[in-house]
Amino acid sequence: MFPIRDHNPSERTPFVTYAIILANVLVYLYQLSFADNQVASNLFLRNWALFPAAVTGGSEVHALFSHMFLHAGFMHLAGNMLFLWIFGDNLEDQMGHVGFLIFYLACGIAAAFGQILPDPGSTIPMVGASGAIAGVMGGYLLLFPRARVDILIIFIIFFRVFSIPAFVMLGLWFAFQIMGGLGHSTEAGGVAYWAHAAGFAAGIVLTIPLWARRGAGGWWRETHGRPPHEALQYNPANIPLVRRRK
Repeated sequence: MFPIRDHNPSERTPFVTYAIILANVLVYLYQLSFADNQVASNLFLRNWALFPAAVTGGSEVHALFSHMFLHAGFMHLAGNMLFLWIFGDNLEDQMGHVGFLIFYLACGIAAAFGQILPDPGSTIPMVGASGAIAGVMGGYLLLFPRARVDILIIFIIFFRVFSIPAFVMLGLWFAFQIMGGLGHSTEAGGVAYWAHAAGFAAGIVLTIPLWARRGAGGWWRETHGRPPHEALQYNPANIPLVRRRK
């Protein structure tokens, strides 16, 4: 299950969202330039990825920022940028360009500490923008809980697109991160569940002042929990069921 679009494009051009996506793509292309050189690739990772033990030891503080722009592969990059593309523009619309950039980086740092605190001595590197983007999702949830989001469900040979409220999709996503974190050892590497959960929670907390200034519950009643402009209406985008041939 993953989102493919929402129904609420922003009213202003989300320059910062575009710039973050471009920066991530350019860094990934730079990584690819020495993909065949294992020594250079390892050195790049060592210099810019987040190593919890190094940060808690008082060095490599820059990695709290730099890890947000590194990715472990094309699908890692593509998935993260899709989420940012869907949820970032409306939040930038409300926060303003500079405010959104500060918010994004702050969520990424919070996500980093969410991964560091459970195992401060870990030497397993963390890379990826997903912690910061989880913060964007948390802020989106607080401001626009009833915005419509189209999600693609894939189950073996069953493919279908459904339109659901944002609070359902984002609430399920957050629950999966908590369950994944509880059932996953940080020493094993893999998905940084606690970074995702921490970034998401930070996104909600950091958006509360803006939500309060907008009127809190009154904002929800005024906007019906959706971005405050007319939504796009898409035709149902159902992907037909493909049956096996006997």
